[in-house]
Amino acid sequence: MHKILIIEDEPNIRELVLYNLAQNGYEGIAAEDGLQGISMARSEKPDLILLDIMLPGKNGHDICKELRAEGNKTPIIMLTAKNEEIDKVLGLEFGADDYMSKPFSTRELVARIKAVMRRYGSNAENEANTAGTAQQVIKIDGLVINIDSREAKLDGKPLELTLKEFDLLKVLAENQGRVMTRDQLLDKVWGFEYFGETRTVDVHVRYLRKKLGDDDKEGKYIQTVRGIGYKMA
Repeated sequence: MHKILIIEDEPNIRELVLYNLAQNGYEGIAAEDGLQGISMARSEKPDLILLDIMLPGKNGHDICKELRAEGNKTPIIMLTAKNEEIDKVLGLEFGADDYMSKPFSTRELVARIKAVMRRYGSNAENEANTAGTAQQVIKIDGLVINIDSREAKLDGKPLELTLKEFDLLKVLAENQGRVMTRDQLLDKVWGFEYFGETRTVDVHVRYLRKKLGDDDKEGKYIQTVRGIGYKMA
C-alpha cells in the first residue's frame, strides 16, 4: 500500500483528502503545519507528498526546496489557493512534479496521484529490469543522459532534475532534431490523465533551459520552433 503524506493546515481539506485516499487504497498520513510536515517527510518516507503552499511555520515552497536540496526525490504535488502563475512557476522551479489549484475535485486529485505513482512505479521497475545490463545513454555535446539510471550530466556535473523535467529532457533527446508539439510533449510526459494546459510544457522547458545554461528563449540544446513547439538541437 502506497503511503501519501498531506501537509495542509485547513482541517476540512485535510480530512476530506485523507478520507478519499483511504477509499482509493492509499495509506494517508497528515501534518498540520510546515515544520511538522518536513519532519514527517523525512521520517515517514512517503511515496508521494501533497503539499500546500501557504502553511504556518514553513511554507510549501521552502519545504519543497529543502527536500530537493537533500536529495529527496519523492514526487510532490503542490496545492495552492492562489491562481497566480508565479506560485505554480515557483513550485516547479523548486522541484515540484505537479500542482493543483484550490478548490479541486477529489476525483481529479486521485487521478493525478495515480498518474504520478504509475510513472514512478514504471521508472523503478525499468531500473530493476535493466540492472546488470548495458545502460542506455544519450550524448549530445556536453550533455549525457543515462536513461536507465535516470541521471543527466552537463560537462561532467550532475543535473538536479525533477521527475517530469527528466522525462521531458528524455523525450526531446530521444527525438533529437525532430520538432515536438506542445500537445505531443504534454501527452508523452504527463499522460492522458493530466488535466493541465500546454502552458505547463513551456514552464518546464524554461527551467530545463536554465539548468542547461541555455538562454530563456533560445539555446544550444533546446530550441523553440515558433507556433509549433520545441526540438533538441
